[in-house]
Amino acid sequence: MKEQSTTKGFAILSAAGMMVKVLSLLYIPFLIMIIDNEGYGIYGATYQVYAFMFVITNSGIPVAISKLISELTAVGNYKDAVKSFKIARFILLILGILMSLIMFIFAKPLAELVKYNKAYLSLLTLSPAILFTSVASAYRGYFQGRANMTPTAVSQVIEQVMNTIFSLAFAAYFVKFGLEAGCAGATIGTSVGALISAVFLMYYYERNKKFKVPKGYFNEEIRRFTTKQLIRKIIKYGVPITICVGMTYAGNLVDVYNTKARLMAGGITDVNASILAGFLFKYQSLLNVPIAIISSLSAAILPAISGAIAVKNKKLARDKINYSFRLCFLIAVPCAVGLASLSDPIYNMLKFRGGAFIMAYGSIVLVLMAIMQIQTTILQGIGKLFTSTFYSVIGIVFKIVSNYFLIAIPKINILGAVAGSIIGFAIPIILNHRIIKKSLNLKLSLLVHSVKPIIASILMGVLAFGTHYALNFLFSFIHKGYFSNMIATVIAIGVAVVIYGFGLVLLGGIRREDLNLLPSKLTRLIPKFILDKVK
Repeated sequence: MKEQSTTKGFAILSAAGMMVKVLSLLYIPFLIMIIDNEGYGIYGATYQVYAFMFVITNSGIPVAISKLISELTAVGNYKDAVKSFKIARFILLILGILMSLIMFIFAKPLAELVKYNKAYLSLLTLSPAILFTSVASAYRGYFQGRANMTPTAVSQVIEQVMNTIFSLAFAAYFVKFGLEAGCAGATIGTSVGALISAVFLMYYYERNKKFKVPKGYFNEEIRRFTTKQLIRKIIKYGVPITICVGMTYAGNLVDVYNTKARLMAGGITDVNASILAGFLFKYQSLLNVPIAIISSLSAAILPAISGAIAVKNKKLARDKINYSFRLCFLIAVPCAVGLASLSDPIYNMLKFRGGAFIMAYGSIVLVLMAIMQIQTTILQGIGKLFTSTFYSVIGIVFKIVSNYFLIAIPKINILGAVAGSIIGFAIPIILNHRIIKKSLNLKLSLLVHSVKPIIASILMGVLAFGTHYALNFLFSFIHKGYFSNMIATVIAIGVAVVIYGFGLVLLGGIRREDLNLLPSKLTRLIPKFILDKVK
């Protein structure tokens, strides 16, 4: 099995991640047509509960596999790399079975806990997905540790395609039996998609499980580890990550309860509170599209940083860290500005039926999420696992407290959740930044990496908004409605991409190595005079 560079691995995972998130986004309006806004609020609450159970099972150990395998292969210990994977796979299988049973047995109390009693059936139908995703996660961690992102990327696309098809089909069939049944039908596709994805990864592993040993390699001097030692390493790496991510999703779970309860405390009815919560879930789903690219970057750089630290190459680790932050801002800042400036048109195009105002005010959360995700990955890579966990917990506490007070204020209501997120991300970002600089003796300025993307993005946002406004006005003379907005929005997004790219080139914010992320067929479309300016 051939290893891939960090750049190539990032490009592969990004492409797959974008496809997955776009698919998950495009099927939302069709799902809302079937189960309506109230149903989507129930559906969203169900997935917050599922996400918490999922990360408790699958967040830590797959990352531990990736980190451990990359460290062991970096020093040539291939036998223990395979052994550690098999141990971790068995642990994940047991955890998957256990958590699936817990979710199935306690579906009713969990639904009552988040104040969405109608989510009971949905939680029942989602429970098998925990087991299937556990198996899939084990293999994904293995392949990522071996710096091969292709199987992870392909499996994610397969999973989402199957999820989309079966979710819509079952939702449409079961909704005739009532709203709760329709919501439950919408979750069946997740289990089906996870099962098919796991089967694909097992097949790929069996075909590509042999390590390619370098010519002239001898392993007599390689230190071998016992089973107990490998289990301790998996626990050492996996538990802090599980706690860190688990606490984040526990915070989200508290938010599901907190948001609806505090909206009602502010005088909003039960049904309208569910609708507003549904608006928040749509906003979060839309943010997850660009965040998929940042997640891909995190998955690609973790083995690279861990491997560099394992062979005590701090210079390489520092280079990877600076590179990851550059890419983080190059991606997150324009996405946030674009979503804010075109929030109304994009929501109308996607037929989201309300809630664009949340994106207009809250797109800044995207940038904060991206920064914190990269910081957490870096801290995991350099062994500061509990530090990142502790700082995340501090942020979550501040977020929950902020939400509690702000959401209940009638004039703020659902926007209080956005303000809480800003506070909840900003605090750990400041703390993470300090510990990364101190640990690696690294001169790291987030401002330096962000200035050029911010300037180019502001220009892009103004011109994209103006383009949409002008085109929508002109098209309205021909046919006013959905299609005039859709065409104007698509063109405005295209203009935004060109303006942002050209602005970065003029400012010197993009380098030749950044262009290497793009497929060669795409780079050929870039005018030569622009390519000549890229250093």
